[in-house]
Amino acid sequence: MAAGKKVKAKSKAKKAQAARKKAAPVRKKAAAKKAAPRRAAPKKRPAPSVKAKPASSVKAKPARKPLPVAAPPAPAPLPGEQRVGYVTHYYGHLSVAAVRIESGSLRVGDIIHVVGHTSDFRQKIDSMQIEHRSVSEAGAGDEIGLKVIEHARENDAIYKASP
Repeated sequence: MAAGKKVKAKSKAKKAQAARKKAAPVRKKAAAKKAAPRRAAPKKRPAPSVKAKPASSVKAKPARKPLPVAAPPAPAPLPGEQRVGYVTHYYGHLSVAAVRIESGSLRVGDIIHVVGHTSDFRQKIDSMQIEHRSVSEAGAGDEIGLKVIEHARENDAIYKASP
């Protein structure tokens, strides 16, 4: 009989152990982030007290005129050059300037002069495109892409050198 009691005790222990399985851990809900605390307004300093002087001792100061700010002169085109357009955008990773032609025409092989606030260089046109297609000539009203040798900036003027 003693053997039967041990079997029952072991089976009861297994049942109790199965009943005592740990429950899944309870996760806490994420708390909403608190708004940053407001900072106090800076304290106002009292205005300095000014003693009133008699009107006869007060001297009127002449109004100061602001000094004129002289902008550096933009580089001028050389004599005989004709303005044909301006740069609308510059793509640095491609070294390409988008140019709107206002008057005249440009051809591959022409020499252009790019003049701006910080730009001033001359180059021969080697590559010209309209809407991603290579062209040999472009006229007034066209928006073209030009491969340039230096950095061109928006609104830089494009001059065509005389032949």
